Amino acid sequence: MPEFREKADVCVIGAGHAGCEAALACARLGLQTVIFTVNIESIAMMPCNPHIGGSSKGHLVREIDALGGEMGKNIDKTFLQSKMLNRSKGPAVHSLRCQADKAEYSRCMRMILENQDNLTIKQTEVCDILMEDYQREPDEGGRPVEHLKRKKVAGVKILTGGIYECKAVILCTGTYLNARCLCGEAITYTGPNGMQSSTHLSSALEKAGIRLRRFKTGTPARMDRRSIDFSKMEEQFGDERVIPFSYETDPEDVQIKQELCYLTYTNEKTHDIIRANLDRSPIYAGVIEGTGPRYCPSIEDKVVKFSDKNRHQVFIEPEGKYTNEMYVDGMSSSLPEDVQLAMYRTVPGLEHCRIVRNAYAIEYDCIDPGQLNLTLEFKHIEGLFSAGQFNGSSGYEEAAAQGLMAGINAAREIQGKDQIILDRSQAYIGVLIDDLVTKENTEPYRMMTSRAEYRLLLRQDNADLRLRKMGYEAGLISKKQYDRVCEKEKQIDIEIKRLKRTTVGASKEVQEFMVSMGSAPLRTGTSLAEIICRPEFTYESVAAIDKERKPLSEAVIEQVNISIKYEGYIERQIRQVEQFKKMEKKLIPDHICYEDISGIRIEARQKLAKYRPVSIGQASRISGVSPADISVLLVYIEQMKRK
Repeated sequence: MPEFREKADVCVIGAGHAGCEAALACARLGLQTVIFTVNIESIAMMPCNPHIGGSSKGHLVREIDALGGEMGKNIDKTFLQSKMLNRSKGPAVHSLRCQADKAEYSRCMRMILENQDNLTIKQTEVCDILMEDYQREPDEGGRPVEHLKRKKVAGVKILTGGIYECKAVILCTGTYLNARCLCGEAITYTGPNGMQSSTHLSSALEKAGIRLRRFKTGTPARMDRRSIDFSKMEEQFGDERVIPFSYETDPEDVQIKQELCYLTYTNEKTHDIIRANLDRSPIYAGVIEGTGPRYCPSIEDKVVKFSDKNRHQVFIEPEGKYTNEMYVDGMSSSLPEDVQLAMYRTVPGLEHCRIVRNAYAIEYDCIDPGQLNLTLEFKHIEGLFSAGQFNGSSGYEEAAAQGLMAGINAAREIQGKDQIILDRSQAYIGVLIDDLVTKENTEPYRMMTSRAEYRLLLRQDNADLRLRKMGYEAGLISKKQYDRVCEKEKQIDIEIKRLKRTTVGASKEVQEFMVSMGSAPLRTGTSLAEIICRPEFTYESVAAIDKERKPLSEAVIEQVNISIKYEGYIERQIRQVEQFKKMEKKLIPDHICYEDISGIRIEARQKLAKYRPVSIGQASRISGVSPADISVLLVYIEQMKRK
């Protein structure tokens, strides 16, 4: 086949949420970037629930925004309903969630890509990654070390025969590689939403020595709004005062009229139909090869694994402002169409429902992410990065976070700059990537607040304070944006110090105020900070006895209130982080040969050789590596230094 040649700095394969963030980051950092997609209509598509955020995922979106990514800005422009989840709990688990207009979200993101300097969109299928052999320097003893033998990216080849020469490639293929969708006995070899799958790249990757595996996920049916009886369901409202995702969005711009969502439940009739037809489910008939997500189970799995439950929640949510399609959240399935219709029609409000799109399961090729460095670059292929669901994760937010980091690091590698790694104490993104590349994940990985050891420090409300500086240093945050967060930090610090030194006495006015708030009277002079620490008070509620107070923004007030109320807990976590950092700073030499360390158990040697951790801290998180193995490794490294 005749071929043509083009040149670029970076080629991004896939235009889902990971691909969009990766391509935008590279282009904004000045690199000529090409993003490939099998269908331009699938840019930033939401084949499952069209929502952004949710428990822990909202943290990721805020962090993406703080670093200079696009997801937060885009959902602020296209949401239908917004809620801050877990308000009844502590601030560490507060998470923003927005139901999106599916078509509008995709259209707006596509417009951003189309108008971004240095970025070209190309609709075609990439069928091969071109590589060159590359040998790094041998170890200190002059021995060639097997894991230092590498390949280097040279470009990509597309199905029509064209070659794009480039310096870095970012794989963001999502659920498209060798994908097949299953609805009962019916199997279609397509990607999500009936889009064309990619059938050539998997074999090329395997030839390059990349280990692939099969995962699966699923989605529920979409219903015609006109066929649903909402009077039998509970109305679900958005927040009265909407908080934007992006720090760049004016809060007044998101105070819109919100769409309603609805809550209903399955029942024993629903469950009986499902049990009677399990033999027709590809999941239970053995047709599906891939492993599904434990934390987003199909309705079949819920009925089988939680047999003691006589009902399960079902949320009915709009797919867009200009469509009658409604998303049936909580009832994903791969049962045949006739069974789907029968089971859905047992749910209150869905007795006469009409299915617009059937529920289905989708299987696809993805990688074992243990092959990646913390930068999301393949350990044995220089210039090849990977992000998103192709790394074995699930969710739009997890994908976008990885895409942003892969894009930043690909750009910095080309520019000869140090790559950026977020650790577990800095961001949920750091937890996400560390878990993916360090731990054995046998199912699609989903972010959860419980995975973050330092979640009181990694709140969604302080993502800008934690990460804006890094976004500025990376080149995705402007000086003006960075100056704003520096000023915010300064105001927070000044106000906390003022509250700690401002004392109120036991005057009649103060005592009456304390009693009116249901609090014990003061026995002596007390600082305003100490009063705010009492459960019944907040920063706002002590305004009546705070005579020196000056107007501050809501964002500053929020940080002041949290910092004072949770000061003891925050200081404890800071001390824990200091211990964590010590272990992370103990680096493991790149050329170390684990087979030479006889004092480490065989399983630990194998795991260490497979994952090749960069630090003692990372090594200690690998399953199968015990504290005793770490002790031996530390001694061995010390002996290496003395030689």
